[in-house]
Amino acid sequence: MTLVSRLQQALATGHADTVLLTGDHVDPDAIVTTLAQAAVLIPVTDRAEPGVILTRRTDTLSRHAGQIAFPGGRIDPGDAGPVAAALREAEEEIALPRTHVRIVGEADRYRTVTGFEVTPVIGVVPPDLAFIPAAAEVAEVFEVPLGFLLDSGNHIEASVEWQGRNRHYYEIFWGDHRIWGATAAMIVNLSRRLRWTA
Repeated sequence: MTLVSRLQQALATGHADTVLLTGDHVDPDAIVTTLAQAAVLIPVTDRAEPGVILTRRTDTLSRHAGQIAFPGGRIDPGDAGPVAAALREAEEEIALPRTHVRIVGEADRYRTVTGFEVTPVIGVVPPDLAFIPAAAEVAEVFEVPLGFLLDSGNHIEASVEWQGRNRHYYEIFWGDHRIWGATAAMIVNLSRRLRWTA
């Protein structure tokens, strides 16, 4: 069975008792009427031990500077949907040719405190591609083993007081990299949804 087939089967099967993280909005009672739509690509490398491609954003960005993220961004009016947006953003940010991505499917949407509803798009890519970071946005491109990211033992629960409330979130450490916020939450959701060992 191919990696694409394994991921598709795991996503389609699901688990009735799966509890997913829906968003990092601060006030659970707040009604958000308008959420901007965004999409990220979760590029999984097709190798014996698959990995996931992640980026570190530049320190000069006005939002989320220096944070670890999947390639992605806002869905533009010209995009045909989340898949098209995720592929376009990945091409712009890390020069990942959209023709090299085999789409597995869309994962569970996640709402961010900054007012976005993000659709994660899972795609399988060839191993050892030469990525070229867009200098204005991406400081680094790196790969983390899929098995490590999906292992719930690596998902650390943390909290911080923000705007008078305790905000709970997850973080995952890989070497010097701290993966947290929406990116970590989407990884936790993927782990809970798949329950699959790479």
